[in-house]
Amino acid sequence: MTLFELALKNIRRNMKSYGLYIGSTIFSIIIYFTFAMLKHSDDISGLAETSKQMQAVMSASAFVLMIFVAIFILYSNSFFMKKRKKEVALYSLLGVRKRSIGFLLFFENIVIGLVALVIGVGLGFLLSQALLSLLLKLMGLSLSVGFAFSMQAVIETVVVFFVIFLVTSLLGYRVIYRFKLIDLFHAEKQGEAQPKARTISALIGVLALAGAYWLALQDLMTSSVWRIFGLAMPLVIIGLTVLGSYLLFSSVLVYVLNLLKKSKSWAWKGLNLMTTSQLLYRVRGNAKTLTIIATLSATTITAGGAIFGTYYNTEKNVEENVPFSFMWEGEEQNIDSEIVEDAVSFETKDIVVPGEPYDQSYYVIDEETFMKLTEALGWDVGDIDLEQDEAVVVDPFFDERWQEKADTVELGNDEKKVEQFYEKPLFNVPTLPGTVLVMNDTSFQELDGDKTTYQAVQISDYKDHLDLSKELEAKTEGFSSAAQMYQDSIEASGAMLFVGSFLGLVFLVATGSIIFFKMMTEAEEDKDKYAVLYKIGVSKKEMKKTIRYQVGLIFLAPLVLGLMHGAVALMAFANLLDMNLWEPVIIWMAAYTMIYILYYVITVRGFNKTITQTVTQEG
Repeated sequence: MTLFELALKNIRRNMKSYGLYIGSTIFSIIIYFTFAMLKHSDDISGLAETSKQMQAVMSASAFVLMIFVAIFILYSNSFFMKKRKKEVALYSLLGVRKRSIGFLLFFENIVIGLVALVIGVGLGFLLSQALLSLLLKLMGLSLSVGFAFSMQAVIETVVVFFVIFLVTSLLGYRVIYRFKLIDLFHAEKQGEAQPKARTISALIGVLALAGAYWLALQDLMTSSVWRIFGLAMPLVIIGLTVLGSYLLFSSVLVYVLNLLKKSKSWAWKGLNLMTTSQLLYRVRGNAKTLTIIATLSATTITAGGAIFGTYYNTEKNVEENVPFSFMWEGEEQNIDSEIVEDAVSFETKDIVVPGEPYDQSYYVIDEETFMKLTEALGWDVGDIDLEQDEAVVVDPFFDERWQEKADTVELGNDEKKVEQFYEKPLFNVPTLPGTVLVMNDTSFQELDGDKTTYQAVQISDYKDHLDLSKELEAKTEGFSSAAQMYQDSIEASGAMLFVGSFLGLVFLVATGSIIFFKMMTEAEEDKDKYAVLYKIGVSKKEMKKTIRYQVGLIFLAPLVLGLMHGAVALMAFANLLDMNLWEPVIIWMAAYTMIYILYYVITVRGFNKTITQTVTQEG
């Protein structure tokens, strides 16, 4: 039997062990190939300006994905190599040369990589059409999708992943030269000394996280801390978060487990003492894994929540900045009366008041126009009867963080008392982007300045009238449209949601797979201990219960910390953009948690299966 034939036989024999690894790798290839297909898609290229943005986003995402997938595959491959070290030692003991064993491991990794690559590209091609349709739907585009195949995307994917698999194969080849024979035999039995809870480390960890959260929630515009650190602030926050997470797992978790171990009511119940001891002796190695998983979870939750929140609030943001369906400078235009809900023709005077440190510009309208506009927008302004020395101010860009509401407005030698102050747009911001001043009719007529006529139109179902918007834009000046702004916004946020969701899925698959590999490795190490417990009378039901606890802590700890990190980061993002993201963020976190729980169920079943098979054979 040749080395290549032996490699194929080993792969078939270990298919169950390699199943999730191959599945995760195939999934990563599918996503990367999909990005490559979309990047070179003629449908995307036909979107003019949007295609340039999309291709830039796809290229950047593909690069990030390539780096992440490479790290993930190298990381997960190391778990399997640890599991195979005993087998490698047996080959060496039987007289097989190290070079031959190295080639055997090299062939196995290359074959697994090539199989995953072929399946991933094949499925990626089939799914890319559906994913392209999904992308166009998220972007609000009703285009027909052609069934196209990009050889350039195939070549790009094959080259990237072939290099990754080549590196993992070379690392497998080196295993036989890096360890002594006795080390290979005892690779799975190498334990760790029980760590001690260090009060100082625990305190530093808690303070580091508290400091990171405090810095993240500081106001970007007004905080003196941001002025001190400048662009380095995000790196400081990330550094403190990672440090705090690691110390939390390596010290605080040790402290909690020691308390549980000393608690008679907990420790002497079932196999809790064994579960706690198992976690304690492995907590140092698990601390690194848990920190990586918590960081990846926080990254996925933050990025995905921010993108989904932006997409979720697209319509609301458009209606806040463009309250009228259409607005333009000039005379009225012919629009189907059946779709028109309100139409207001009005005049404004644009005045500039010299001041320090900068001049103040106002769009001035009369009281009657204000009432018509607010009625069309559905504002509840009550009865306003302005005197000659009174005015209403509408400032859509007001921010109390660095502004104060003015009690009076000075127009040269004339001073007006501010009767009412509104912080939302009265006009479409692209057409009239400034502060509006409302005076009574007499004051407006006496004010020096040239009058400009504008039209504000409110129609039903504005999103369905993009063609009308383009027709009016060609005929008018200073035109702004809710339909066009919505389409532009939904295209940009839809593309980002598509990319963010699939990158998030890859990150989630990676985090779940890392825990799965870790726990299945520990299952192989612990199966003999569970066999002994079974022989002395411990039931399978009791063993399954302790497995659920053991795996549950490894899954729950980084999930809770990741959700906390993500929640704080998203609060900071929401405060920065002055947006309410709670509803979309909760939906995103719930979806993430559900998929994460699915990985927990798969891991528990795999762990139980390994233990059950061992105790059945030896029982």
